[in-house]
Amino acid sequence: MEDYCVLQGRRLLLSEVDIPLNNERVRYEPALIPKGKSYLCKRCGNDTPYLFAQTPCVHCGTCVYCRKCIMMGRVQSCSTLVSMHPEPLPIQNKPLSWNGTLSIGQKQASDAIVRAVIEKKEHLIWAVCGAGKTEMLFAGIETALQRGERVCIAAPRTDVVLELHPRLQQVFPHIDVIALYGNSPDRHRNVPLVIATTHQLLRYYRAFDILIIDEVDAFPYTVDKTLRYAAEQARKQQAALIHLTATPSKLWKREIKQGKRSATIISSRYHRQPLPLPMFVWSGNWKAHIKKGRLPAAVQNWIRTHVESKRPVFLFVSKVSYVQPLVACLKQFYPSTEGVHAEDPDRKQKVAAFRKGMLSVLVTTTILERGVTVANLQVAVLGAEEPIFTESALVQIAGRVGRNASFPTGDVVLFHFGKTKAMVAARRHIQSMNRAARRKDHLS
Repeated sequence: MEDYCVLQGRRLLLSEVDIPLNNERVRYEPALIPKGKSYLCKRCGNDTPYLFAQTPCVHCGTCVYCRKCIMMGRVQSCSTLVSMHPEPLPIQNKPLSWNGTLSIGQKQASDAIVRAVIEKKEHLIWAVCGAGKTEMLFAGIETALQRGERVCIAAPRTDVVLELHPRLQQVFPHIDVIALYGNSPDRHRNVPLVIATTHQLLRYYRAFDILIIDEVDAFPYTVDKTLRYAAEQARKQQAALIHLTATPSKLWKREIKQGKRSATIISSRYHRQPLPLPMFVWSGNWKAHIKKGRLPAAVQNWIRTHVESKRPVFLFVSKVSYVQPLVACLKQFYPSTEGVHAEDPDRKQKVAAFRKGMLSVLVTTTILERGVTVANLQVAVLGAEEPIFTESALVQIAGRVGRNASFPTGDVVLFHFGKTKAMVAARRHIQSMNRAARRKDHLS
């Protein structure tokens, strides 16, 4: 059985906990409730008819269960969900240990976050890639911890969570900080500061006073209403909600312009250097080259230039099936080449080795388009015309370059077999933010 304290802020099945049934602080509710001709799953918010099925049940004979959140354990029509609001945390005195300074833009965003934390408001931070969004959060998190409140930072991918965790633990050295992702060993601990993938929010109920959603425009958060339901259920009814993004949707841009959405816009990086502009390079029928076990000459020459100059390289591709053929091809010339994708069990170790300079080239799918910072990184996309490379994805990929103040420039090359609207839109997006940054610098 789970520990009693684990229940605080969680929503679990009754069978998973061992607590007195007459406890007044505990809430019980049916896991599935009828909705029209189908059901509503109270754990994940699923109400899609084909995502429910029947199963034999020792108690009822036959039960309906939810297929959408089956990875968290079967929840069915005779199940009971149990939850309990978490107990107050002790007030933390000066939990932040950081001697850095914020740029003017970062300070504006930081102050806006602090106000949202205090007033329990919703706010959007629209900041270019490399603006230093993590540092903007420090004061807001400290304010919450000093008030005895719980904070959660939710990100779309495990790689982002794993990068954020050590950074936040370093600046909040006396605060228990945990990282939650698939099979995380810390998923049952109850702490003041949680960094989690958005899927992990399904495990919480009215737990957080401040919920920060990083890369709010990213897959799968944008396309999976279950994750938005989870975010709504995980925060308290009176809670601050902070969204972070470099590429807001057209709807959100329109709402900002019309004054319907509270937002702070940061158009320049913390080191004040412009965002690198993508270059478009025609590479012919690159798929035919891959089938023959080789790279287009333009791509090969570009990689050779940077590897020989000891500059690390990301090569983005659209499909997992392209990763290993390209790795095999590149290893003939550059043995320190590896490839990663979402299902790679060694992904974490490979990315760590790349950061340490043990690898010179990393072939990757779009899993590394966000949240990864490597000094002096050079980036290319092979097959930039593929549909997965949307405007947002290409802006994020370009944002991997020039993030370090010591290496504020670098290459972003889109190798293609025909330009797309997304490629052009991504370049225009970056040009627009650079112009806005120049205007702001001139005014200041």
